[in-house]
Amino acid sequence: MMEKLNERLLYLRKNANLTQQQLADKLHISNKTISQWETGVSQTKRY
Repeated sequence: MMEKLNERLLYLRKNANLTQQQLADKLHISNKTISQWETGVSQTKRY
């Protein structure tokens, strides 16, 4: 069964014992972005 990207990201982050803030710091992005990715809220705008 194919996992959704947001579920896979959450699994990998927790498996690595990282908080959203720690992962965000490693990727040089905001923790809000990580949260949006994990909840599936963030989507590319279509014009």
